[in-house]
Amino acid sequence: MRSIVDVEKVLQSYRLYLQMEKGMSANTREAYCRDVDKLLSYLASSGVALRDVTVDTLRYFIGELHDLGIAERSQARIVSGMRSFFRFLSLEDYLNPDPTEMLESPKIGLHLPEVLTIEEINSMIAAIDPMKAEAQRDRAIMETLYGCGLRVSELVNLEVSKIFGEEGYIVVRGKGNKERMVPISEVALDEIADYLFDRDTLDIKPDCANILFLNRRGGKLTRMRIFQIVKSLAETAGIRKNISPHTLRHSFATHLLEGGANLRAIQQMLGHESIATTQIYIHLDSSTLRSDILTYHPRNHRPNPECH
Repeated sequence: MRSIVDVEKVLQSYRLYLQMEKGMSANTREAYCRDVDKLLSYLASSGVALRDVTVDTLRYFIGELHDLGIAERSQARIVSGMRSFFRFLSLEDYLNPDPTEMLESPKIGLHLPEVLTIEEINSMIAAIDPMKAEAQRDRAIMETLYGCGLRVSELVNLEVSKIFGEEGYIVVRGKGNKERMVPISEVALDEIADYLFDRDTLDIKPDCANILFLNRRGGKLTRMRIFQIVKSLAETAGIRKNISPHTLRHSFATHLLEGGANLRAIQQMLGHESIATTQIYIHLDSSTLRSDILTYHPRNHRPNPECH
């Protein structure tokens, strides 16, 4: 059996295999290689060598994709890329046996979590009625939900004092009452800054003085109200999918992953700790985390003039 001394050389050989033997187009080859890169990044952060990969290793990897809210169709595509790569390694006598032989593909059934396209999210923001008193607040809510991948509970409890605009971070309180820093885009920060002018005109209740998003009576928004806002915007935009605030979180994770962001960066951004991967969880440097998110999130490099 051949030893895997230089992974990069193996990847170069794999690219030639896809081109010469499989006859794949350049776009398909790049898609397959991106999926392999995601797996290799996961293996490196988990301390697992390529030659030591087992079917359980791959199942843990797919489990992380699922826990991050990545849609089953995207998971299935990534599994297809992994199968191709390990089939190549087996054919070239790098690995034996092929660990993907016993790997099940994610089942694509009728109850998939919905994922919005970037265009659909843009259309929802554009559907906000500028004549409504809460228009600026709702724009800020949408940009923060999608731009930061927040849970609804994290959004309604977000505090004004936990927004660090100059540093480009917010601090949210997630499950288990744990706080984490979350990078936030300039787009979302600008919408929040504009909303704060409207917020200052409210008769704010004393116990909500530090809560960012408020209703017209100066009280904290409920989870149900956020659900209603998102659902109504989807209907106005003509989107027939089954939409909830969590759909924006699924979309956030899927768009980042498909754009090439590091899987660990997405995991930390969402504040998720999978039981299966707790022992191999790697804490990312905050500057690297912010760089990854702001580089790969579509709201940070797609102008969206129709939202104003």
